[in-house]
Amino acid sequence: MSSFAESKRKPGSEWLKNRPRLLEGIYAGSKSALQLLYPVLKRILPARWMDGIFVWSEEVSKGYLFNCQMCGQCILHSTGMTCPMNCPKNLRNGPCGGVRQNGHCEVIPEMPCVWVQAWQRDAQMGRYRGEIQLLQPPVNRSLQNSSAWLNLLEGVDAQQPSGWSTIELE
Repeated sequence: MSSFAESKRKPGSEWLKNRPRLLEGIYAGSKSALQLLYPVLKRILPARWMDGIFVWSEEVSKGYLFNCQMCGQCILHSTGMTCPMNCPKNLRNGPCGGVRQNGHCEVIPEMPCVWVQAWQRDAQMGRYRGEIQLLQPPVNRSLQNSSAWLNLLEGVDAQQPSGWSTIELE
């Protein structure tokens, strides 16, 4: 097996990864609950505690489920509940063009291409189906190892890194 961290899948998580609609429902429920609870948590917990709790819970849950790389800008719902940061090249907007005929990665031949899996799982999604075709901004590396949920709730993940601009397509 390869020495790349991305190729070391967490045992037992493939069953859940292959049920993106179920994960999509859990994601939507979690997002709604956190949006309701966050203002209260923000008032009663010191920021340092909240940050620690959220980072730890994401490392444990998303680490197991998605082999989360803690980029701080989670787009699982837009990629078929498949973490694109598991791509050895960290590609966030689709495959590199080196996908093997068997659907595996060119860098780690024993690993299925993250983007092939994302495309297949996106087709099984309900609410977020088709979002895989949306252009994602580049990863803001300054958010590495921070809580994606807190970054979402505070709008930090929506702030574009300097130098990035969107182009409106007709």
